[in-house]
Amino acid sequence: GDDMKFDLAEIKVNEGQTVKLTLNHTGKMAKTAMGHNFILLAQGVDLAAFATAAINSKETDYLPAGKEKDIIAHTRVVGGGESDSIEFTAPAKGHYEFLCSFPGHSAMMKGIFTVE
Repeated sequence: GDDMKFDLAEIKVNEGQTVKLTLNHTGKMAKTAMGHNFILLAQGVDLAAFATAAINSKETDYLPAGKEKDIIAHTRVVGGGESDSIEFTAPAKGHYEFLCSFPGHSAMMKGIFTVE
């Protein structure tokens, strides 16, 4: 929504499971002002450094160039009332971080993706 929160702070899945995720922006603001995306980072990727690199990547939905190997899965940026769905195979067991990379959002819009 427009309050910069994911409805889940933790997502748990099984290794190798097909994950279907839908990002629904329940707010009303346009994506240019309050856009959201979902990015699942590879293990060991520094969330803060990734978010900083994403700030100047508006043309690529805040996916920084040269960081493709740091991303397991991602949605496009959506605005109020929009949604985007993705499907991917859960990676190896462990803990991964996810975030919204729209500028300034990752401080509040982040969480843990646990693969069991």
